Amino acid sequence: SLTSIEYIRWRSKRAQEGKAPKTLNNDLTYLSAMFSTLLKSKEIHFPNPLDEVQNVRVPDNELAFLTHDQIKELLAATDDCDNPHVTLISKVCLATGARWGEAEALTVQRIHNNKVMYTDTKGNKNRSVPINPELFDELHQHAKRTRGSRLFTSSISAFRRALKRTTIELPAGQASHVLRHTFASHFIMNGGNILTLQKILGHTDIKMTMRYAHLAPDYLEEATRLNPLAIRNEL
Repeated sequence: SLTSIEYIRWRSKRAQEGKAPKTLNNDLTYLSAMFSTLLKSKEIHFPNPLDEVQNVRVPDNELAFLTHDQIKELLAATDDCDNPHVTLISKVCLATGARWGEAEALTVQRIHNNKVMYTDTKGNKNRSVPINPELFDELHQHAKRTRGSRLFTSSISAFRRALKRTTIELPAGQASHVLRHTFASHFIMNGGNILTLQKILGHTDIKMTMRYAHLAPDYLEEATRLNPLAIRNEL
C-alpha cells in the first residue's frame, strides 16, 4: 500500500514539474478522502496513509484592488461591450463582494427587498447582501428584459475583453476576482467590521478575511502612532 513517504516523494516530483501549491493540496484532499471512504466501507483494512501529511504552504497572493477612477474606467469599458449583461454583473460584484460566477448565476427570485441572495456558493453557505435602491432598480428593469428565471448569460469573456481595453494592470490570474477584492478592500478602508466582511464574503475561515485587515484605518493609524520612532520621540 501507499506510504506517506512515497506520497511526499511523488508530490515533490509534481512540484518540480511546476504544479502549483493549490493543485498539490487538492491532490492531497482528494486522495485522503478516497482512502477515508475505502476505510469506512471496509474495502481496506489499514489506516489512511495520508492522515499525517501536511498541506503545502500556499504563498499569499497580491490582492490588487481598483481605485475609484479605475472603477469608472472599467465600467466605461464594459458599457462599450455588445454584451448587455457584463456591466450589471460587474456592478453586482462591486456592490456585494460576490465572485463572478455567483453574480452571473443570479435568478430573478434571488433579488428582492433591496437584497441579493447567493445560494450554492463555494463555501456552501447561503448569504444575503443588501444593495442600494438604484442597483436594485437596475436589476429589476433588467429582469423585465430577460427570458426565464436566469438574469444573465455567460459574460466572463466580454469582461476580460473590456478589461484589456483599459489601462488597468493586475497580477496574473485575478481578472474578474479583482471586483471581489475591490469590494472587500474599500469596505475595510471605509471602516467596515472584519467579522461583518467575513459574513458578506462567505468565508468559512476568518484567516481568509484577515488578509484585508491591514487596510483598516485604525490599523494604519496605529502604525504611525506605535512605531518605535514615534515612541522614541515621545521620550
